[in-house]
Formats: sequence, C-alpha cells, structure tokens
Amino acid sequence: MHLPFLRNKSSLPAAPVDFSFLGTDLHSHLIPGIDDGSPDMETSVSLISSLCQMGYKKIITTPHVMQEGYKNNAAIISAGYQKVKQELAARHLTPDFHAAAEYLLDPGLVEMVGKNEPLLTISENKILLEFSFMAPPLSLHKILYEIQVKGYALIIAHPERYPYFHHQPEQYQKLTDMGCELQMNLLSLTGYYGKSIRKAALKLLDGQYVSYLGTDLHHQRHIEHLHLLLKDHSLMKKLAGYPWKNKLL
Repeated sequence: MHLPFLRNKSSLPAAPVDFSFLGTDLHSHLIPGIDDGSPDMETSVSLISSLCQMGYKKIITTPHVMQEGYKNNAAIISAGYQKVKQELAARHLTPDFHAAAEYLLDPGLVEMVGKNEPLLTISENKILLEFSFMAPPLSLHKILYEIQVKGYALIIAHPERYPYFHHQPEQYQKLTDMGCELQMNLLSLTGYYGKSIRKAALKLLDGQYVSYLGTDLHHQRHIEHLHLLLKDHSLMKKLAGYPWKNKLL
C-alpha cells in the first residue's frame, strides 16, 4: 500500500532559491536623488546588482510622481534613467533596465489626465497608481474610470498597505471588477510594514486578487528583508505556484 506521508522528502518540490519565477520587478525606486529611494548612483548600482543576484532579469523602476512632494515628470525621470543605464553599462552590468513612474492619485494626476499629458507606462498602456495611505481619494472609482477612458490600463500599487481597505475587503473586488490589476509588495509578506498589512496581503493572495508581485525597493534594508523571505520555504513554494503576470510585462 502506498502511503504518501512516507515519501522520501527529496522527492517533494523544492522551494525556489530566488525570484527568477517572477522574472520582472515592476516597482522600485532606483533613480538616484529624485524621490525617497536611492540617494546616489553607487547605491542604485548596488541595489540593481542585488536584484539581479536574486534572479530578476528585467527591472522597471518607478520613481514617485506627486503634486505635493516629488514633482517628477517624464524629462526628469528620463534623464536620471539614462545616467543609471550608462553607469550599468560602464560596469558591465546588463539587466533589462527600464523606467516608468508610480503616480499618486492626487489632483496633479487628475490635471495631467485632463490635459491629455502622456503618462509613463510600465508596459504597453499599463500605468502604476498608488493611493494615499491616510484615506481613499474622493470619487475614487469615477477618477479611475476617467483614466481608463484615456486608454490606460491600471495597476494599483500595494493595495494591502491601505488600512482603510482592511475592513472593507469588498473594495478589492470592486477594483478588479472595473478592470484594475493589483500589485502586492513582497515586503508586505515579510511583516516589514506590520502584522495587519501582512494579514491583508495573505488574504489577497489566498483570494487570488493580485496579479503582480513587486519589491518596492528603496534601500539596502529592503534587500535584507527580501533575503529573509527567501528563507521562508513554505511561503516561497506558495508564491512560486501562483499565476503571476510579471513575466508578461
């Protein structure tokens, strides 16, 4: 008689040793000096090298764009991106490196959309949006729809980090019902942002609401926590078996 629990442990699927099953990281802050991410070129190169060592083949970095705070635009981001790309080439580092933006859903973005100013896309027509951590934007779904009408597909950054959704889980379904895709932070699963956010992240994962996993990498401490996640073999197996869309970007 065959007893499954007596199988040789070596025959069980091994946990992934890196994040190569994702292939692409679509959320990071690696252009030096323009937001709360990397402060200088040396740090940027170090962080990008670490991502490559963890199995990423393609990196799409996404500086903040905010009306109040980081007033970045396409020209600023493009100039910084070119400098990083040149430095990577000079050091013979060859990741597939790109730049887009993480747009805060604020009046500045609404104004840009109203003026038909082109937005920086993650891939094709996809843009990365974040919400305030304090409260949901007024007329949230109306504004999202207006952006979609302009031809953009919306990826919502780290929905597990918005505490006002924790007691209204139906809001995640509303977002996906209107065609938004959700991007979870790997760091949320480590408990880096707190227990409540980790709990929300696991619920989103179990409900298969999320389409993408991102690092949201800002600094070396984030790299250290990503390495801790790689040691959680049970969770890594679960992540590796999930139908992520990262490689489609």
